[in-house]
Amino acid sequence: MRDLHTKRITVIGAGISGIALALFARKLGAEVFVSEERAVSAGAAEQLKNSGIEWEAGGHTGRAFEADALLLSSGIPPFASCVKEAGRLGLPIIGELDFVLPHIKGRVVGITGSNGKSTLTSLTGHIFQKSGFKTAIGGNIGAPLPLFTEEIYDYAVLELSSFQLHWASSLKSSVAVVTNLAPDHLDWHGTYEDYVASKAKILSLQGGSGWGIVQDRDYRGACHIEKESLDPARVTKPEKIIALSWAERLKSEAEGQIFMGKDAAVLRLSRKECLLFRYNDTSLLGNHNLENIAMALAITHLLDAGVPNTKVKNILEDFNPLPHRCELAGTVNGVTYVDDSKGTNVAASVAAMTSIKGRKVVILGGKGKGEDYRLLAEAVKREAEAAVLIGEEKDRIEAALKNAGFSAVSKVDNMEAAVAQARKLARPEMVVLLSPACTSWDMYENYKKRGEHFCAIVKNMDD
Repeated sequence: MRDLHTKRITVIGAGISGIALALFARKLGAEVFVSEERAVSAGAAEQLKNSGIEWEAGGHTGRAFEADALLLSSGIPPFASCVKEAGRLGLPIIGELDFVLPHIKGRVVGITGSNGKSTLTSLTGHIFQKSGFKTAIGGNIGAPLPLFTEEIYDYAVLELSSFQLHWASSLKSSVAVVTNLAPDHLDWHGTYEDYVASKAKILSLQGGSGWGIVQDRDYRGACHIEKESLDPARVTKPEKIIALSWAERLKSEAEGQIFMGKDAAVLRLSRKECLLFRYNDTSLLGNHNLENIAMALAITHLLDAGVPNTKVKNILEDFNPLPHRCELAGTVNGVTYVDDSKGTNVAASVAAMTSIKGRKVVILGGKGKGEDYRLLAEAVKREAEAAVLIGEEKDRIEAALKNAGFSAVSKVDNMEAAVAQARKLARPEMVVLLSPACTSWDMYENYKKRGEHFCAIVKNMDD
């Protein structure tokens, strides 16, 4: 889609991603129209007006399909009415990755996964920047992709969602990472298999031209190897895969290994071993953050930009972790309070519980995604002494916990009551962990507001 001066493009969606795509397409010379199913914000309307771009709101009329192609902003699902109508009309559909990435000048690091991708993206970008490289950091977090087309970068470290990857057909990264795989966004993808297939595209589209990093346990899914067949024709992985494992030996057929040892992480490749970092180099909480650091440093080594071991500690100390991701909220009467409001699915909450040391009182609940809570219940049974439940899903979570034989359950109506009950139950040296395993939309605007409320309550506690 480089030759756009004669093209008519309809951008679907007028959120942050859609507006950025519309302005970029207009800059490339396309005749652009924006169609939004809901209302267009005043700020977005002003940007479109100033750029001479027409738009519609409240639904997609026939005008939206008077185009040479539909350009989808982030989050537009395959079952959307506009997508179905475009298919009926034979109108080409373009995803934002295919549209924008050819115009980004710099080596691309593509990062996806069910959990941890935002932290890994931010941390990897931080390491590159601290090492003196001009680095773009964004994608599904921070700045939208079109904003990175105006300058030349050494590296572009991009978080890529399963929604974006679903529509991709030409993505190539110098290093592609799948942080982990677990059920999420099943309401969008329909099935877990389709969700994993979208994530796997970040590797399969490389075609052997770049490195891939995956969890050893996720090797088959991330590399899109069908369970019932090892036929090479069904394998779409790149040739160079590094697998992360806490075990000495890999179970997968990966070419290299990030080995999470007892005290340090090392990169093993071509029968050589390279120290990545020692665990006492960081104060970040949880084993999942140790994995993030190991993956980030491995990326720099694979791109011949490795950080000397003497500088690793200082670089990590300068990193400000993203808020609401296993963030220390405070310590009151010897009890540690941890804000993991970003834990919006079962896998994220399980990871938080198992990664953070100490017995716990865990606060769970919110608006669900249709997930099965059995794995969550097993983790609570192993890691927690009590659970405090809030939100729409509290009855379903309670049922799962009791089916697992865990009865130390309290149900409350709001966050103030949840923290108060957790405080009663927790003893010194224990952890009160907010990791809801659900979205916040039944009680809060977003997970950030939920986490901020939790932290404010903790901050106002008396010792």
